[in-house]
Formats: sequence, structure tokens, C-alpha cells
Amino acid sequence: MQKSVAARAIEVLEKNWSGSHTLPATGLYPHQWSWDSAFIAIGLRHISPRRAGQELDALLAGQWADGRIPQIIFDPHRDQDYSPGSEFWRSRSMPNSPEALDTAGLVQPPNHAWAVWKVYLADPDESRRRSFLERAYPRLVAWHEYLRTRRNRGGRGLACIVHPWESGTDNSPLWDVALARVPDKPQHVFDRPDLQHANAAERPSDREYGRYFWLAERYRDHDCDDVDADYPFLLEDPLFNTLYAVSELALARIAGVLGLDGAGHLRRASELTSALASLFVGTVGCYGARDVVKDSIVDKATINGLLPLLLPGIAHARSLADVMEGPRFLGSGALLIPSYDATADDLDPELYWRGPAWFNMAWLAATALAGYGRAESAEGIGANLVRLAEQNDFPEYVQPWKGSPHGTRRFSWTAALTLETLEHRGWGLLE
Repeated sequence: MQKSVAARAIEVLEKNWSGSHTLPATGLYPHQWSWDSAFIAIGLRHISPRRAGQELDALLAGQWADGRIPQIIFDPHRDQDYSPGSEFWRSRSMPNSPEALDTAGLVQPPNHAWAVWKVYLADPDESRRRSFLERAYPRLVAWHEYLRTRRNRGGRGLACIVHPWESGTDNSPLWDVALARVPDKPQHVFDRPDLQHANAAERPSDREYGRYFWLAERYRDHDCDDVDADYPFLLEDPLFNTLYAVSELALARIAGVLGLDGAGHLRRASELTSALASLFVGTVGCYGARDVVKDSIVDKATINGLLPLLLPGIAHARSLADVMEGPRFLGSGALLIPSYDATADDLDPELYWRGPAWFNMAWLAATALAGYGRAESAEGIGANLVRLAEQNDFPEYVQPWKGSPHGTRRFSWTAALTLETLEHRGWGLLE
């Protein structure tokens, strides 16, 4: 069976390959997305480490002069197929943006150094021939420096997201309170090409999209400068900062290979790990998101708040593992870990990030649980990840208890992480 699953996963990645990078899905997502490419590269390394490196090279080519790695690099020939597109962002007119590429001004979770390290491990000789680490390392350092300086809006050392899209978990319940103070009528008249490829009941509402566009307009109209004093959406997301810390650990490994001192990266990872502890919410047993504008912590149990378990030495690790395995998540009978508390009144198991199970989160959860010594749970997640991907043509996400597919199909990170699970079941964080 594994050969059949692997062959089908490879076929998805081949069909979604653009020539320089992999589309998340050919219809719904026609451009290059930042954290998607990192997850995709982790799986691609088992097919071709060279192509996995090219995936990340293509993404890093869109880096801004201020260090940010943009959420999206646009294909100018498909601007009409996704909204907001390059015409909305007008990135080439902004300071610091690349001259030759159209990009979004927002960012996504910083899993890139982690991916670069894993790609290197797949074939160190190939990486050395291509000077892969030598080229990637200074760009990744600049990216993390951007997060350390420009995005430390709360002053506690954690990076802030300035839009739900930056979290990767777009309509998570973690953002509800902050979004409620954002107007839902932007100046831009937006359309919804996403609804041509996915059921409206599985996507954020028009009202939510109105708020998303209003925030994007506000950020764009300040030249994406991160100094807008009255900006209404600033949140310290536990998942974003967890991946930031994991990537600092990866940068320490990369620095070592290059003969550089990685102590600063280890120190930064430790600082982030310690700072994350301030987001712990005892009443739900996991981490919340800090609303920097109101200086309050959102006390909802989500997959974002469980994944700090990935970090060695994270505070409250026992609680995170127990909640992950308990009745609000895997212990509810879920096949893959739900994105939101199974006991919550506003759970919707088919609506995007308000309950469904996502394959990247399942892979992260398995890695986290294995690292904490819960190998049986990790192996159970891995087996279900592969089975549900194969049965449902590599869907974007699934209903956690039934395993029924939702969103688009032949989704690239689902295929890539299926390969990673088949080929690398040791679940080692930096292996």
C-alpha cells in the first residue's frame, strides 16, 4: 500500500509543480504561498532534494529588503484567479519590496529555516554543491531579525501577527474578539474566486472577508511599515512563535555546518520558549493568543495553543500533551487532531479552521507528541494521516471524526507531508 500512496502523492506534487515552485492547489491557490512552500519542501526532499531546494530558493527570491518573506509571490498571469491579488497589493510601489516580483505585504509563520535544514539533511553533498545553506542562511537571519525588531509590537519578545492570514489559521476562533472591532466594509470591492473551487459553507463568510480586506487595505496604505500606532489587530500567536523558535534551533544547526557561531540562535530560541509561557491559560490547559491592543489573552483551546509542545523545554508540556490526547482533541474519538476544542459550543467540524483537521497540523502534533514521549499517539496520527490522504485524494482538510474530505483536493502540503510521514517516521524535530 505504501508504494501506491507514495506514487500518488508524488503525482500530486508533479502536477502542481510550476517549473520553479509548487502551487498549493492548481485551482484554489494559483500562486506561491510562504509556509506552504516550506511544508512542501519537507516532503519534496524525499523525491528530489534539488527540487526541494529550488522550492525554497524561489520563495526566498521574493524577500523584501527589510527582511520579510512575503505571504504570497504572485503569478501575474493568474491575478484574476485569487483575491486579493497583485493589483490590490501594488507591492512594487512600496519601499523595501522586490523590484522584479509582485508579492503580498503580509507574512506567514516562519517555518522556513526548519525546512531548509531538513532539505539539507536529505542530501548534504547536493546542498554543498549548490551552496544551498550559504545562500539561504543570511536571508533567513534577515527574516528572523525582521520578526525580532519590526514585529515585537507587544514589547515582550514575541512576534505579532497583523492579520489573520499571517497566522495560517485564517478564521480560527482565536481572532474573533479582535476581528469584531474591525470594520467589515472595505473600500475595495472584492470578489470571491475561492468559491468557484470550494463550498461556501467550508470557507470564511463575506463578512469575515470584508474585515480581512479592511485590514489588508489599512496595512497596505501604510506601506506595510509596521509602525501604524492605531492599528487594530496585533496578536501574539503561539503557533507562529513556536515555529519561529523551532526555526531558530534550525538556524543554530545551519550556522554550525557553515562554521559559524550558532549560540545567538540557541539563545533566541530559549528566549522565545520562555516568553511563550506568558500565553499559558490554566483554565484551558494550553496556550492562548495575546491581544496586544487590549493586553488580554484569548482563552480558547485551539491547535495553535497546543503546538508549543514541539519546543524542547517548553513550560506546561505535560498539560499540553494531556489536553492534546484528552476529550477536547484526540481523546474525543477524532481520527486526526481537530483545529478547535471538540467541546466548544461554536465548533464547526467542516468550516475551515473552526474545527476541521488539517494534515500539516496533524504532522506537527505527531512530531510534538513523539518528542514528549507519547509515541503511541504519534504513530496513530501518522497512520490516519496516510490513510485519510490516500482515501480522499489528498484533501485540504477533513472532518475530524468522520474523516470526510473538505476544501480543495490534491493539496500539495497534504501530499508532501504524507511522503514525509511514510519516509521519516522517527518524528525527530531536527532530523
